[in-house]
Amino acid sequence: MEAAYKETKDIAGFIVANRENFQRKLLSEAVNVASKINEILQRGNIDLLKNAEILALYVAENKEEELIAFARQEGVAWAEHSLTLSFKLEWVQAIRRTLWYFLYQFDKVKGQQTVGDEFYNMEKEVNDHVDQFLNNFFISYSDYKDEMLKSQRKLVEHLSVPIIPISTSVAVLPLIGMIDSYRIQTIEEKVLMDISSIKIQTLIMDLSGIADMEIDVIVHFKKILSGIKMMGCDAVLTGLRAELVRKMIHAGVTFESQAETKGTLQQTLREYLVIEPN
Repeated sequence: MEAAYKETKDIAGFIVANRENFQRKLLSEAVNVASKINEILQRGNIDLLKNAEILALYVAENKEEELIAFARQEGVAWAEHSLTLSFKLEWVQAIRRTLWYFLYQFDKVKGQQTVGDEFYNMEKEVNDHVDQFLNNFFISYSDYKDEMLKSQRKLVEHLSVPIIPISTSVAVLPLIGMIDSYRIQTIEEKVLMDISSIKIQTLIMDLSGIADMEIDVIVHFKKILSGIKMMGCDAVLTGLRAELVRKMIHAGVTFESQAETKGTLQQTLREYLVIEPN
């Protein structure tokens, strides 16, 4: 039995007045998403049926600014809760088909038919608005994810620069793994900030875990040592590997005027720590 529709003066009012029919048709058009509606509501507090109606009304009423703002809001919400993009794409395409079905039903109830230029103009307007929503949604989703990854990477990089106080004035910085141009900037930021905040007078930097550094990174590291000295802190380097020293010699780069160098971290710590007898 075909559903009965309440007549209204415009398509926006028609969607609201026939909400149950709109939702029923929408769920039939998006079978995969329909089974996930409650899960998405609980996981991200996102009411898909309510939001579908909001999108349909913005399209029907030609509210471009509101539509773009809504798309960006939705993009952030889906990214924030790591919801599946394929569900969103299926859902919006189902909204598109349902909206066209309702445009047909609106004409049918009115006893009219949209034809010719009027139909093609309406087709372009409706589909352009839905595509505009999708574009802004995906841009917002991608931007949020990029910022999240950037923040997470920065957090990981800061955790990979562990400045460990061993007394009120002495701290140790063990550096391990590859140091590239991005990480050396993190080292610079963390070292100079911690010297200021912790009031470090001597910073022991252990490089025994660093197998190699590119020349541009070595030059940047030398500048960091100069910055440490400018802040009134003495830098002590330990664990310089033969391969790294050889590269520095051939490049004509030395740290002699910026830092004191010692053999191993263990030997250096014995000079700065007073070990209590058992």
